[in-house]
Amino acid sequence: MEFVLDHSYFMKKALQEAETAYEKGEVPVGAVITVNDRIIARAHNLTEKLGDVTAHAEMQAITAAANFLGGKYLHNCILYVTLEPCQMCAGALYWSQISKVVFGAYDPQRGFSSAGGKLHPKTELVGGIMENEASSLLRQFFIQKRNLN
Repeated sequence: MEFVLDHSYFMKKALQEAETAYEKGEVPVGAVITVNDRIIARAHNLTEKLGDVTAHAEMQAITAAANFLGGKYLHNCILYVTLEPCQMCAGALYWSQISKVVFGAYDPQRGFSSAGGKLHPKTELVGGIMENEASSLLRQFFIQKRNLN
């Protein structure tokens, strides 16, 4: 029997990154970028640690993947991210020309699709992969945050 890597396999890796962010007090969003079923970048939110509003998981992953590949375009790459990208991240993904974006939880308030953002015309979009797990982690984080304040 041949083992097939599917979207949930890589989303689990992105969720591990989100859990790392959670442990660091960051909004728990994690991302991985793959090429040919191989992870070439792992990242999570670092906005608090770096004091940088642009330090989203997707932005960190795009930079790491571009460095790995030695160029700015992410052709034949797939981004797995636990939350629908925001408009800023969608813009960066647009310019990277990434081939596919797979996300977990939808973000009706801040997600790029509700904000009128768009991805590159050649970028395929898949949403709702392991949505319950990603949403649950985010809900847990914000409940805990409210209770501490």
